[in-house]
Formats: sequence, C-alpha cells, structure tokens
Amino acid sequence: MFGLIKLWRRKKVMAREFPHAWEDVLNQNVALFPRLSPDDREELRRHILVFLDEKHFEGCGGLEMSDEIRVTIAGNACLLQLHRKPDYFPELVTILVYPESFVVKHKDVDEHGFEMDEVMENAGESWDGGNVIIAWHSAKHGALDPRDGLNVVLHEFAHQLDSTHGPGDGAPPMPRAQAREWARVFQAEYDKLCEEVDADRETVLDDYATTNPAEFFAVAVETFFEKPTQMLEHHPELYAQLKGYFQQDPANWKRDASG
Repeated sequence: MFGLIKLWRRKKVMAREFPHAWEDVLNQNVALFPRLSPDDREELRRHILVFLDEKHFEGCGGLEMSDEIRVTIAGNACLLQLHRKPDYFPELVTILVYPESFVVKHKDVDEHGFEMDEVMENAGESWDGGNVIIAWHSAKHGALDPRDGLNVVLHEFAHQLDSTHGPGDGAPPMPRAQAREWARVFQAEYDKLCEEVDADRETVLDDYATTNPAEFFAVAVETFFEKPTQMLEHHPELYAQLKGYFQQDPANWKRDASG
C-alpha cells in the first residue's frame, strides 16, 4: 500500500508545471542539460520535480539555501536517473550544502597499527546513513565545465547508487547476468588504472579513482558523462558497461547548446 501511495504522489508531482526560473537555472548552471535531446530534457524536468519534493536541503556554514542551489544539484543528480526505473536515491534524506569546501576528520590507521586523526578538506561526501554533503562552489564550478571530468554532484550521487543496498563497493545493484560482466570489466580496468598511475602515466580517469573500487566507480561516472569520447576511445569496455547500466550514450550527445 505504501508503495502505491508513493507512486501516486510521484505521478501528481510529475504533472506539475516546471517553473520558468528553474529552467533558466538548468540552462545557465548545468552545462550537460542543453546537450540532451528534447525528450530527455523533459524526462529530467519530471525527475527534478520529484527529487525536490522528496529530498530536504539544508544550508550549512552560513549558506542561505536558494532555488539556484537546489535545482543545480538536482539537475546533475537526476541525470543518473534518466532512462532507468527511477528510485530517487532511496537511502538519501538530506543534502547538506556548504558554501566552500569543508573540513572533516577521519580515523586512519598507519602501517604499524597506530590510529590517527586525519584532517581533510572535502568538496563532497556521501554517507550510507542518508546524507550527502556538497560544497556549493565546487558543485557550481563542476556543473559549468562539462569537459574537465570533475563533477562533485555526479560523483557523490554515484556513491548513493553504489550504496543503495549496503556499503559501496563499486558494484551498484543490477541483474545478476549483467553483474558478472560488470565485475570482470571493472576489476580489469581498476587494476590497469592502478598500474598506469603507479607508472606515472597520463590517464583519462582522475587518479583519485585508484583509492578503492567505490571511488573508481564514482570517478568513472564523472568521466562517462563529462569526458565520454575520451573514455570510449581509451576504455571502450568500461564505457560499454556504464552505457548499459545508465541506458545513456553521452559520447553521441550533441556537443553544443544549440537546438
């Protein structure tokens, strides 16, 4: 019954008029939006309406929340919902937004087993417990430059997909047959990237992807959407797996904002 009520509510929300001011935000702040086909742009609008209806945004560090912030983040996050049965990141409750990068403390254990507090400056974090943290400056900058392969919103929401049914491990939920090929390709690509980074070779994927399989997946998602032609050329099997999972082919999106 609860599921039917949720579907009914989402259908009503999707039927709402998409505000003109929000359309302006997408065109101005989300550089990937104009590259989508008209049908995909309309689908994205419907997903954004649901996402903003269901998720709570909270400004932190003195940031005053605005529709520009909410729509920019939602516009990027919902790119990951296109052409798929949308679940709208079911574990996610709140998006915490800081004006700039934020400082976090992590426990780290060195090679001798000593535990230390490590202080890091982050642009984003995704928590299994229902929160995503985003630095607005980084989110806006990443959304405006569609060719640098760096998009903190795509990155953190890729983690949300990965951790839908448990701790993220680079293998988001998918049919078993697809998962077997996914595991083979991703392990081979991860190992290859680690070798290339160790050899100090230039790589299409950011070297942060070598941190662990979960970060490899998140960086691969950023690269798939922002540097698709380079990924297709240098990592065709990896591109094919992401294309199959997202049911999208960004290498064939139009490369300008016309039309």
